[in-house]
Amino acid sequence: MSNEPKAPLVKLNSGNYIPVLGIGFYLTPEDEAANIAYEALKTGYRMLDSAEAYANERGVAEGISRWLKEDPTHNKREDVFFTTKINDKFHGYEETKKALKDSLEKTNKIGYINLVLVHSPQSNYEKRHGTWRALQEAVADGSVKNIGVSNYGIKHLKELLSYPDLKVKPVINQLELHPWLTRDELVDFCRKHGIAIEAYSPLTRAKKLDDPDLVKLASKYGKSPAQILIRWSLDKGFIPLPKTVHLPRLAPNFDVFDFKLDAEDVKLLNGKNEDLKFCWDPTVYPLDNEKTEKK
Repeated sequence: MSNEPKAPLVKLNSGNYIPVLGIGFYLTPEDEAANIAYEALKTGYRMLDSAEAYANERGVAEGISRWLKEDPTHNKREDVFFTTKINDKFHGYEETKKALKDSLEKTNKIGYINLVLVHSPQSNYEKRHGTWRALQEAVADGSVKNIGVSNYGIKHLKELLSYPDLKVKPVINQLELHPWLTRDELVDFCRKHGIAIEAYSPLTRAKKLDDPDLVKLASKYGKSPAQILIRWSLDKGFIPLPKTVHLPRLAPNFDVFDFKLDAEDVKLLNGKNEDLKFCWDPTVYPLDNEKTEKK
């Protein structure tokens, strides 16, 4: 029997669909990534988030390939959504074309890439613009199905959306998001422009799992604090990307579709926002014309 994905799909502005829950591979060693990707797919995950900077694209693709070959009647490439990202050091038209070629070679066992994100806006206008031109060409030739950004602030999105040769809008902005970092203004801007929102570090890197209110909600719903945080992301309309290198956590992190948080509980968690970041924050990276104003 096939292992049907349980995660619902959401439509992107490109017309393509993406699962509403995925798994992140940040800092997952290459030699472990293949097995984690394979086991994640067996668990029901269908969206896997890698990056050139993570140095595990090949491993994740290997895990996908293994799963596809295991049951080619039921396990289909079109059901898997694979993401990678353009490293900041490869911004620029020619640099991005080369980086894309390298990523496609590393993942050639799965044929194409579902989504390529600009990992962050940390370069300059010319390089960011060149990167987007190269990504648009990749969409046109079919090697990449969707393109988007990560860690972009409102000013970076405004810049991108004003490119004179813009043909393909970003489908996604991937951000650190959790109840202690809700980024309401940025989220509203993305939604206004039809850009879906992926949430990385939705589990606060385990730094807030002992929060008293979170623990109470876990007890109320018969779930773990981690499951409550993933459900909060889903109820907010985000696409969460919980990351784990521990195989026993794959299933619990995916077991979040049999309940929803009451509106009052979503509001309780929203109220914890304090602009608390556990990761880097390139959303504040200055545009070129801002640099002279910085001391």
